[in-house]
Amino acid sequence: MTKQSKRHHLIHKIPGQTYLWLAILIFGASSAVTRKLTEIGTQHFIGGRNPISLCNVLFVGNLCALIILILIYWRQWNKTTLMQLSKKDWFSLTAVAILSGAIAPGLIFQGLALTKVNNVILVGRLELPLTLALSIWLLKERVNLWEIVGAIAAFIGVTLTIFLQPPGEAMMNMGGFSVGIGELLAVAGAAASSAATIVSKGQSHIPLGIYSIFRTALGTLIFFFLALILYGSDHFMDVFSSFLWQWMLLYGALIVVLGQSFWIKGLRASTVSAASLASSFVPIVGIVAAYLILGEAPTFAQYIGGSLILFGIFLSQVGIRRQNSRIALSKVSSNQAKQEIETSMGFKGI
Repeated sequence: MTKQSKRHHLIHKIPGQTYLWLAILIFGASSAVTRKLTEIGTQHFIGGRNPISLCNVLFVGNLCALIILILIYWRQWNKTTLMQLSKKDWFSLTAVAILSGAIAPGLIFQGLALTKVNNVILVGRLELPLTLALSIWLLKERVNLWEIVGAIAAFIGVTLTIFLQPPGEAMMNMGGFSVGIGELLAVAGAAASSAATIVSKGQSHIPLGIYSIFRTALGTLIFFFLALILYGSDHFMDVFSSFLWQWMLLYGALIVVLGQSFWIKGLRASTVSAASLASSFVPIVGIVAAYLILGEAPTFAQYIGGSLILFGIFLSQVGIRRQNSRIALSKVSSNQAKQEIETSMGFKGI
């Protein structure tokens, strides 16, 4: 056996869950890494502008992700497969691309600019109860008591995280309470992502490659034009800066290439329950990463709210494992299962 074949054999012996957990570590750290990059950019202004602005990171990061997705899934973009998609499918794909590929990440990135990383991570978990409520209301889905109680606990935790925040600069008064603008943007981002999840529930027959590439490509394009309209034509002036790209190549290699590759590899070799369980640890990894990378220790509000959110996630996992006891015996092969697990993780750096 040659060295190359031995290496190939060893890679195939790595359990699928190992790839999942490596991806979770990368995705969980993405918010802290993104904030750190922008801080580095503030120390190297170009013409009074930060070359590593959040918009530049999102735009270039999505381009890196698009390249990787095309290399992985380009075979699915064939005439036979595309002809099988109806006008309704393309309309749904467009809605998902706008919501989860442009609006949600744009709001989350803006939230990162105005509040602490931990707040964005925890408030983003509002997606869990929102998605559950919309699934019951609009899709008439049946859920078990564990999921309902878990969603309620997560919702209360998010609410406490928002309203127990100490006074700060970027805050507004709402009914006698001071609420952070960054937290509100994170709420709006979670709502957009939740709406995208509901729309995508009817797209289980669409190949994952077509779904992912179309969402990323159209979402990036729409985000680009929205930023130009909102911030002006010079907003992406430094997008070709060599300083930006030297950091974005590292960001793209770690967050986009390794993260997405590990996640896809892990999904293909793991069960639904294993993938869902791994994804629930993203908030914990994010909080630890914020402390290690940014020195951002959790506040009282984050301890209280975060504890309830994590408790709610735990209860939801119990409900999901019971509901999917039959599916859990098989590999993650359903497009719908993959999409729901991935969107439930929140921000992943792209």
